[in-house]
Amino acid sequence: MEKDNVKKIVYGAFMMALVTIGTMVIQIPTPATKGYINVGDSFIFLTSALFGPAMGFISGGLGSSLADLLSGYAYWAPWTLVIKGLEGLIVGILYKGHSEYAKIFSLLVGALWMVLGYYIAGGIMYGFKASLVDVPSNLIQGFSSIIIGYTLIKVVTPLVTRTK
Repeated sequence: MEKDNVKKIVYGAFMMALVTIGTMVIQIPTPATKGYINVGDSFIFLTSALFGPAMGFISGGLGSSLADLLSGYAYWAPWTLVIKGLEGLIVGILYKGHSEYAKIFSLLVGALWMVLGYYIAGGIMYGFKASLVDVPSNLIQGFSSIIIGYTLIKVVTPLVTRTK
């Protein structure tokens, strides 16, 4: 029992680090709301698919908000904690035990939540007209992350299930 808990903590910390790094490696600034495009969502999708909603929530929220803090976007960190945490939770809940189409749909729902969440956060911070300008870049980020995340899931899942 204790060994399983240690494994979960190690996997969770590793996935949180991947989310942070994935968010920080590629950052394309979006001027209207002073945010940035990244591929961290791919690792949130991977975490949620492999380890479920709780780890998706924790790794997605903490890993992404840590990237904001380390990258000089501290004013986004509280919003990111909630938005990316819920994204991981949503994908984790919807992903398990369904057809491939349903699994891809779960990633789509997660990505669309991210777009909506940042639209609302940006609207509160900078006005909804300014926030609307970033919706296309967030859609690009979301759809790119679906492709990258789904590919990662297909490659990594057989490796992880062998080590569990």
